[in-house]
Order: sequence, then C-alpha cells, then structure tokens
Amino acid sequence: MASIDIQNVKKAYGPVKVLHDVDLRIKDGEFVVLVGPSGCGKSTLLRMIAGLEDVTGGEIRIAGNRVNELHPKDRDIAMVFQSYALYPHMNVAGNMSYSLKLRKTAKEKIASAVAGAASKLGLDPLLERRPKALSGGQRQRVAMGRAIVRQPKAFLFDEPLSNLDARLREQMRAEIKKLHGDLKATSIYVTHDQIEAMTLADRIVAMHGGVVQQVGSPLELYDRPANLFVAGFIGSPGMNFLEATYADGGVRLKDGTVVPLAAPLSLANGAKVTLGIRPEHVVIADQGGLNATVELVEPTGFGIILHLSLHGLPFKIFTLDRAALTAGPTINVSFPAPHLHVFDADGNRAK
Repeated sequence: MASIDIQNVKKAYGPVKVLHDVDLRIKDGEFVVLVGPSGCGKSTLLRMIAGLEDVTGGEIRIAGNRVNELHPKDRDIAMVFQSYALYPHMNVAGNMSYSLKLRKTAKEKIASAVAGAASKLGLDPLLERRPKALSGGQRQRVAMGRAIVRQPKAFLFDEPLSNLDARLREQMRAEIKKLHGDLKATSIYVTHDQIEAMTLADRIVAMHGGVVQQVGSPLELYDRPANLFVAGFIGSPGMNFLEATYADGGVRLKDGTVVPLAAPLSLANGAKVTLGIRPEHVVIADQGGLNATVELVEPTGFGIILHLSLHGLPFKIFTLDRAALTAGPTINVSFPAPHLHVFDADGNRAK
C-alpha cells in the first residue's frame, strides 16, 4: 500500500475553475472520505488521482512518485465505480480474474487471489454465476473483488453504493468497513451521503465549490465544524441556525433574549454572528427558554423530530422522549451552552 500526496492541485475546463488549490496528504492504510454536495469537485479529484482526468496545476504523488503524466494503468490503483461494469458473458470468477489474465499472471496465482477475495467478500458460492443471476449487492461485491485481486497501492471508490436501496447500503457500508479493517488498504471514498462519510472514514474531507472546507475525524467535524457549510452538511437532521449579535460572553437574538455561551469569544460587542445548535442538543423546557410554534411532529421510530418555527425561521428538535408526540401548539426550548456553535460574519467558526 502507499501514501497519496495532493499538492496545490487545480482543475479547470477552459475558463471554468472546478478545483482550487487542493492540498491533502493521505497516509498509508488510511480510509479517507471525500464528501460534499453534487458539483463540489469530489469525483473530479478522485478521477485526477486515478488518471482519468488531467491535472491543470499542482502535483499528485503516489508512494512518493509523481504520477501527473502516468496513464491510469501505470499508477497501480484500483477503482470501484457507481456502475458495476461487469462483463455479462463472464461468471463471477471470470470477472474477478480478468485483469490478472491480461497481465499474464500465472494460473496458480490467479486462482489463489480469486479464492482469497471471494472468501473475504462471501462470494464463494457464487463464483460460477453470471452477473444477471446476482443481486445489486452481490454485483457490487464482485466489483470490489475485481479490485482486491489486483493488490493495488490504493483503492478508489466513486459513490459505489448509490444504486442500492437503503437496507443494502447499510449492509454494504458495514462490509466495506470490515474489509478495510482486514486489508488495511489505503482507500479514498467519494460520497454525497454524510452518513456514509461519518460511519466509514478515518478522516473526512468536506468539500464545497471546489474548495476543501475542513479535514478531520468524523467527530471533529461533528463537534467543531470549521464553518457554516460543514456545520449544516454534517449531521442529520441538520444544524439549526439563528441570526444574532455577540454581547459580552453571550449572543443576543432578534427578540432581545441573551443566550449565554460556555466561554467568551474574541469578538467585538455587537458583531453579527450566527448561532448554531444541533436538533439533538435542544432541550424542551418546562419553564423559561424561548417560545416556539410546533408545525409538524415526525415520528421516526427511534426518536421524534419536531418541526418548529422560531423567530420566523424553521427549527428542529430531535428527541427520544415520546411525550413529544403530543406536543402542544407551542413549546419552550432552551440551548445548553456546551452545545452551542457561533460563526462570525464570514461564516467561519468564532474563537
């Protein structure tokens, strides 16, 4: 396996800039997830690492070697796509071994590699089947097996679970995580699904508008988002935001209510800020707090999402208390200081 270094990488299609000065170091054996909305540049970056897109500026190194000018086949990486791209006339074993046959690998080594990958992926009983006789999840495992047998320096995953239903996605996430634990392989995984990012990653790279917004462990991005984009993108339901001004160690909301903070910030009094709190951290208060209008009660089984209107803005609470199912037309809410997030006028986390 190998480290991957992305240094000041840019991508443009004529005058249209897609990626802006991306710097990222992926350690040997690390599982890194690139996450962000459609059009943020995550798949373009992955394809540049694979050699399927040219690099406009900057440098990409795999195992210390510059690969900008190398063809994909010479980079010693394996890619798993959203589409399974299996040969319909070949059985599972044939699909998994095809790349090794092209390399004229000895038959004994091919058989051993296919058997090892099939065992890891639970494909042993399916080796003689053709793709049309497989389920979506089984086809995706075959595509992963085809990558594993090559024993590449790194694995690249381009939204591999997008075509699967919710239950299969959950199952395949667990299988991919277990597989990475077994192989200890350097892996880069692209998704727009923040749940996939949170559950799979050693580190998450949050991207927006072709710019890396924050890099860190899943809980680092959840607990201390660097800006409004990361705060709103990571977490489900998404973080609540309220306009406010900074006021002597607290924030003053539109109605004049001052919400205390856990510690003072280096902001001028009266500075415009955005106050954020996650729905799961909002407390339903018996007395005091802020009055909010209940607009919708949404039971999810595990918990309940209350859709509120607070200061004329949409606001959500996630609670495990089933008494919320009978919440009245209005309720009082309070914000525990340790769970508050404050962002300055530029949208960056206030310090």
